[in-house]
Amino acid sequence: MRKHLRMRRPRPARTLLMTLTALTALTTTACSDTQQPNDAEPPPTPRNRPTTSHPAPQPPSPSPADGTDVGACTDGNCEIAVTEPVTIRFPAPDDAGRATLSVTKVGPNEIEYEVKSGNNRSTGGAEGPGQGCLTYLRDRGSGNSCGTLDPTRPSPRPGAVVIQATTGTDGTALLHIVSP
Repeated sequence: MRKHLRMRRPRPARTLLMTLTALTALTTTACSDTQQPNDAEPPPTPRNRPTTSHPAPQPPSPSPADGTDVGACTDGNCEIAVTEPVTIRFPAPDDAGRATLSVTKVGPNEIEYEVKSGNNRSTGGAEGPGQGCLTYLRDRGSGNSCGTLDPTRPSPRPGAVVIQATTGTDGTALLHIVSP
């Protein structure tokens, strides 16, 4: 007696599962990191690039236009680097006499300062890489804004002296004084 084998039609879910299994096997083989002896060395990628124990280079501190010359600020327009407390006197806004900027603390990624003009007084301070403060000194008051700053020279403002102090990773702070 002869038995007939009946072929079953595969179920759709079973067919899908078999197809996915086959594709997974092909993909795994095609994407394998195993190299055959005749394979060329692959180009470096983030995955196989050799690692080093050297820290990433830090960007250099900006070179200020007036260097470290505090005297360059006496006219109310300067860009200097400071590494220690200093006092700078410059013209107050709208010919209201002289103003004084006193940097009271400078260190790696930190700066603190105080500005006085007539009866007005404002303090600022920042900590962290790329942090700093902007002080707007006007004849009838002042205001501060602190946070992440671009160390480039701030724009002049009509009727205001703008003071920008930005921290540096090496303990050097960058000061800008911009008069109208």
